[in-house]
Amino acid sequence: MFEWITGLLESGGAWAIFALMLLENIFPPIPSELIMPLAGFNAARGGTPLWLAILAGGVGSTLGAWFWYVIGVAYGPARMRRVVVRYGRWLTLTPNELTSAEGWFARHGGAAVFFGRFLPTIRTLISVPAGLAQMPVGRFLLFTAIGSFIWTGGLAIAGYVLENGYEAVSHLIDPLSTAIVLGFVALYVWRVIRWRPDA
Repeated sequence: MFEWITGLLESGGAWAIFALMLLENIFPPIPSELIMPLAGFNAARGGTPLWLAILAGGVGSTLGAWFWYVIGVAYGPARMRRVVVRYGRWLTLTPNELTSAEGWFARHGGAAVFFGRFLPTIRTLISVPAGLAQMPVGRFLLFTAIGSFIWTGGLAIAGYVLENGYEAVSHLIDPLSTAIVLGFVALYVWRVIRWRPDA
């Protein structure tokens, strides 16, 4: 995968970085933990300039998050509550928990969106409750963009600084990303098993 993504970034430049980061946020085929360091690595070797790689990655990531925000807005809290009543076990959520989550998000939504940009899987999913909570789109995009640019910029700079050393550690990135995702899957299965309806 290392050489495939590197080749794609070399041939597609900033557009490839933008497209991969957009897709990573809509339906994560390849984690940003792999895309952006490779974009930085490629920049250090004379490819897409680092500033442009960070810009393309940040914009792609922000627009991908905005896609799920729009889904949340369109779906609406009333419809979501009906879904929770019907499919609560598989969502690992009860109506009371949904009410609590809505209250928490109303108080801490900006921080949740910002910090969610740094967590695998969460950075995709956090946009939906933001939309459901009707967070103002300007506020959502602001927190999303700041978090996205910090995250993508940090990863790209790391790849740029490492350059030759990046190939030596690249084989560790896939297993680490996989382990994090598997951890979230295990947590989900545990919640499904432990789920109980509201009394």
